[in-house]
Amino acid sequence: MALPPDHPAPPAPETVKVLIADDQALLRGALRVLVESEPDMGVVGEAADGAEAVLLARAERPDVVLMDIRMPGTDGIAATREIVADPSLAGTAVLVLTTFEADEYVVRAILAGASGFLGKGAEPDELLCAIRTVAKGEALLSPAATKSLISRFVAQQHGADDEPRTVPGMDTLTSREREVLVEVAGGLPNDAIAARLGVSPLTVKTHINHTMAKLAAHDRAQLVVAAYESGLVRPQRP
Repeated sequence: MALPPDHPAPPAPETVKVLIADDQALLRGALRVLVESEPDMGVVGEAADGAEAVLLARAERPDVVLMDIRMPGTDGIAATREIVADPSLAGTAVLVLTTFEADEYVVRAILAGASGFLGKGAEPDELLCAIRTVAKGEALLSPAATKSLISRFVAQQHGADDEPRTVPGMDTLTSREREVLVEVAGGLPNDAIAARLGVSPLTVKTHINHTMAKLAAHDRAQLVVAAYESGLVRPQRP
């Protein structure tokens, strides 16, 4: 039924701008068709390597970059790190897509600043949901999974007895913010942290937001990284 002339049309869904970075043209084409089949998504560019992905990201300012890890020249991990470090791309999230689903690649992607990680064998609906998730500024990996992966990786790479690294902003956290950060690194959701510390979930959320701002963290996954790298939480050897 047509709307009367004086009736405002419903607002169009906000378009999530997606950049696709993969060295396989066939896969880029398939991803483009999938993304553009959704009314709230659009592809703003395709890159065949990491260097091109960084250039296109700066030119197009996408909401989400679908980033392959193994590409010639600048790989996806290095490209992710460069995109995340660029202040002009603060609104861009990176979702890593790869056939290499080993723990090491998951953690390296998170350490580089990726907001999510998905295998290329994922179902189409799962990928579309992942794009929407990271576009909203949320981490795709659960805190518990992130904690487990990072704990094992740090223990393997650096050893549980190594000196902690300096994490900028860590010394500015209040004692309560440190307490909350420890619980976040343990994989607890806000409600569980609130119950454990005897505060409201809203208070926990406020502490987390302040901590993210002080540590320049993009999401909870980055907070887990900071907790381990600073030595606030020590990894358990496998």
